[in-house]
Amino acid sequence: MPDHIHMLWIGIFDDSDQREAMRYFRRQLNPVLEKLEARLQAQPYDHVLREEKREQGAFEQVAEYIARNPERSGLVRSDGYTDYSYSGCLVPGYPELKPFQEDYWDRFWRIHAHLLTYGLHVGGRKESDD
Repeated sequence: MPDHIHMLWIGIFDDSDQREAMRYFRRQLNPVLEKLEARLQAQPYDHVLREEKREQGAFEQVAEYIARNPERSGLVRSDGYTDYSYSGCLVPGYPELKPFQEDYWDRFWRIHAHLLTYGLHVGGRKESDD
C-alpha cells in the first residue's frame, strides 16, 4: 500500500514474541524512513493471531486477505493483486521464494516444519531443553 505496511509474521519457537519483534523492527526502520522524510505512525495497529488463525489454512487466508488490499483500494484490477509490485514476502534464507508462485505454500510449510524441527542453525539440530 502506498502509505502503510501490512506484515504477517510467524514465529518458530514457543516463546516467539511478534510484538517485541515489531518494536525492534520499528526502531530499526524509523531512522531509515527519516532520511526519506517519512516515519511510521506513533500508534501502530498490531494484532496477534489467535491460535485457530495460526493453523495452516487459516494463516494462508489471512495472507491472501492482506495481499488483496491493493484490489480493495482500487490500485489493481479485481484478481490483479498478484501483479501489485509492492507485494512480497521474506523467508530468511530463501530469497527466490515468491508469494504468488505455484508451489509457494507447499515450500513455505516445508521450510517452516524444517525450522520447527532443526531450529535456525544450518546442518545442526536445535538444542534440546533437557
